[in-house]
Amino acid sequence: MKKLLICFMVAVMALLPTSMVGCKKGDDSTIRLSEVTHSIFYAPLYVAINEGFFEEKGLKIKLSNAGGADKVMTAITSKSADIGLMGPEATVYCHVNGQKDYPIIFGQLTQRDGSFLVSKTAEPDFDWNNLKGKRLLAGRAGGVPAMTLQYVVESKGINLSELNFDTTVAFDLMASVFESDSSVSYTTLFEPTASQFVLEGKGHIVASVGEAAGEVAFTSFSASKSYMKKNPDKIQKFLEAIVKGYEFICNNTPERVADALAPSFVGTSKTLIAESVKRYLSIDAWCSTPAMSKTAFENLQDIMQNAGTLTARADYDKAVDNSFANKLKS
Repeated sequence: MKKLLICFMVAVMALLPTSMVGCKKGDDSTIRLSEVTHSIFYAPLYVAINEGFFEEKGLKIKLSNAGGADKVMTAITSKSADIGLMGPEATVYCHVNGQKDYPIIFGQLTQRDGSFLVSKTAEPDFDWNNLKGKRLLAGRAGGVPAMTLQYVVESKGINLSELNFDTTVAFDLMASVFESDSSVSYTTLFEPTASQFVLEGKGHIVASVGEAAGEVAFTSFSASKSYMKKNPDKIQKFLEAIVKGYEFICNNTPERVADALAPSFVGTSKTLIAESVKRYLSIDAWCSTPAMSKTAFENLQDIMQNAGTLTARADYDKAVDNSFANKLKS
């Protein structure tokens, strides 16, 4: 259903005049960036914005939160966004279905699932078999977090029929349902929500889905083929700023990184932000290079096929362009 929804929305928006669905691009230095959601999981991006790394490259970032990979992809296709930050699965769907001005992945941001398995009870000796017979909020059906979690659970020799693998609760409601519904034993949460639940005594982090799943192309930057052809300098400078954001995180304390992230997370304490940064560093969540490996790309498609959402595979050489990322190494 997710695949069909993305393709339908893309097709409809592509037929509309740009003047109906787009917005003014502003000056030539502006990049309209649409993000799938707002999370410390994307810390290198926010550090680059707040520390002025994009400005150093002569770029201005106009950031918007689309609230879903399908909506990010629609924004790219309708030309109301220039670059999208989302799970690569949306780009894969477009390639499999033969979109003409297809999106291309030009940079990877995260290399693991960023969600953590949270339990209502402390389980210092947690075993994945503990899930049997329990209700687990797994995420939205067809979303990469839910598909990755399914992949992990089944890789542990557990059949989904042995637990209540619940994909009916919307992503932004999972935390509140987990807290209020006594029938829910486990949920997956991203940071900073996961750490917040721990600090407030509402739950216990018992496992990292990203650690269990291994390397996978989880979140990446994509743009349409036509945009990349017209704006190669912007793409190059954009990635240079992202890499500076990553290096800043590696070369500073979590507390200093929290200072840099704070403007993007108003209302979240710096202590909680720092704790989230530590947790993501501990699982090696962020990519040291934005070049997407074929292994990571194919691992994603394995996860999608395992979940039954992919009927054919996308061609790595057409869906991914590492030429900009590779220049950063020289």
